[in-house]
Amino acid sequence: MSDTDEGSELPPTPLDSLGIMASQQAMLNDHLRHIEMYTKRGLLSLLWHEPHGVARPIGVVMLGGAMGGLMGPGDSLYHALAEELVGRGVPSIRLSYRTANDMDSCCMDAAAAIQMLVASGADNVVVMGHSFGGAVAIRVGVGLNQMVAGVVTFATQSAGCEVAGGLQGTPLLMFHGDQDSILPLEASEVVRAIAGYGDLQVMVGDGHLLTNSHDVMYETVLNWIEQLNSGEAA
Repeated sequence: MSDTDEGSELPPTPLDSLGIMASQQAMLNDHLRHIEMYTKRGLLSLLWHEPHGVARPIGVVMLGGAMGGLMGPGDSLYHALAEELVGRGVPSIRLSYRTANDMDSCCMDAAAAIQMLVASGADNVVVMGHSFGGAVAIRVGVGLNQMVAGVVTFATQSAGCEVAGGLQGTPLLMFHGDQDSILPLEASEVVRAIAGYGDLQVMVGDGHLLTNSHDVMYETVLNWIEQLNSGEAA
């Protein structure tokens, strides 16, 4: 059978599935690239932090909540992490969804970002998400298990995380405020129970945006990623 025969075609990649009609990009500084991809289902916008020289084996994808966004919880935690990580040789992509709060579409966006990092040289990727984005991170971590080195959630919802058992031991780090009035701490506890494991860090006195926990999350996530890069994280 020739490679043009029916049945021999490879399935579409996440980037193929986006149906990109046009794209443009610009360098915002010497290590930050802004990419916009125009698709029939909306605009996918990426901030790609690219280290100079040899990159570390793990990349990072950062996902917002049900309203989208690029900054993350805490005090613009995603921006702070990306700036520090790029200096350590770790590439990262901050992603603004095409259609926020659409689970299937957002998962495809995240998968496309993972594909881009792996194609650029990352061995695998850490996926992190806040609130609704936590469920996206969980689902992509299951669906692309061989490409995902770890999952981080911040005040995740439990809806959409019913598949968390499929993480199959992929390192899972979770943060949740015990005063969260939007998604209670029990949401993360449920997800951890479904997964069967996970390091759940309770941020005492903090709410959904985890504003008071920025420093703790920043240091914990950086150390955790360093352990993954060195092969020490469980």
